Amino acid sequence: MKPTERLLSLDVFRGITIMGMILVNNPGTWSAIYPQLRHAEWHGCTFTDLIFPFFLFIVGVAISYSLTKRKSQGGSMKSLYLNIFRRSVILFLLGIILAGFPFGLMLDHQFSWATIRIPGVLQRIAVVYLVASILFLKTNTKAQYWITGAILIGYAALMSLVPVPGVGYANYEPTTNLAAYLDQLLLGSHLWSASKVWDPEGILSTLPAIGTVMLGIFTGNLLRSDKDAASKTVWMYIWGSALMLAGWIWSFWFPLNKNIWTSSYVLYTGGLALFFLAFCYWFIDIKKVTWWIKPFHVYGMNAITVFFLSGIIGRLLYLIKWESTEGTMITLKGYIFDTFFLSWLNPINASLGFAITYIVIWLGLMWILYAKKIFIKV
Repeated sequence: MKPTERLLSLDVFRGITIMGMILVNNPGTWSAIYPQLRHAEWHGCTFTDLIFPFFLFIVGVAISYSLTKRKSQGGSMKSLYLNIFRRSVILFLLGIILAGFPFGLMLDHQFSWATIRIPGVLQRIAVVYLVASILFLKTNTKAQYWITGAILIGYAALMSLVPVPGVGYANYEPTTNLAAYLDQLLLGSHLWSASKVWDPEGILSTLPAIGTVMLGIFTGNLLRSDKDAASKTVWMYIWGSALMLAGWIWSFWFPLNKNIWTSSYVLYTGGLALFFLAFCYWFIDIKKVTWWIKPFHVYGMNAITVFFLSGIIGRLLYLIKWESTEGTMITLKGYIFDTFFLSWLNPINASLGFAITYIVIWLGLMWILYAKKIFIKV
């Protein structure tokens, strides 16, 4: 495989990850969900807590491939940086649109620019993509290792040692840790509505998320190297094991936590991502066992598109509502869930069934684009 050749396994991994995102973001009801399909309450790591770091890891692998390819094509560095900046801005704006939609313009939607959430999933992707891309282009691999280590250790030191103003001591509690304090100080009312006093994609916790992307870049560098396929796979398993072990050991002092994106969480989830990619790489790119991959490849080739549109439609399902004969308000989502799922399944399986159906519907829509070779890139 050529150093800049596209990895089919990476597209499949991306598709599986986006499917996972849609699965956990769109249950039939939030009151009935299997434990692994919801985030850990605070400390801990469920299946759901793996999805976002897996996607950021994939972003890192893609950076290694795409920017190396662009550099080899001989374009100017200025145009390369402008393209990176453009992509980051578009991703950030898409995140803002997703947060504010439909901006009070229809369906009696209550909206205010004074309280719109500024952080978010796409916004974090935008920021870490920008920073990691610049690091990849401006520094050598050795410097990148040192910078990544400094980010993770420095973040752990900040969270563990710096007294939080108004609290008087460092802590990892949801509303009184340093990351939450900075979110409140700098973002004010523009935070996640479910918490209002901290944000899972907040400012300080975005710093270690850069480390997750850098682990992906290091993996991409390994896959682009001249090593044979078997050696690459073995090294991915070795590094994956080492990262998981290091993350688990570190978690005794700095717990695994997605909400504040702890350094132990970066290592642990990065190790798991390496394991999963190694599996996909060996069976898909090397052994060519590809009979099962088409649905995931379809998702992976329009990942941001399906994430964004499924979020928009998911919001509309809540906003379209009417008054029942009993005088209660019924949402379109509630009607669909009650009529087609809860009518014959118990609540938790009905909720899962709704989410799976939502995935299948979007698979059909994305398959149309895939068949026409329409791949929407940011």
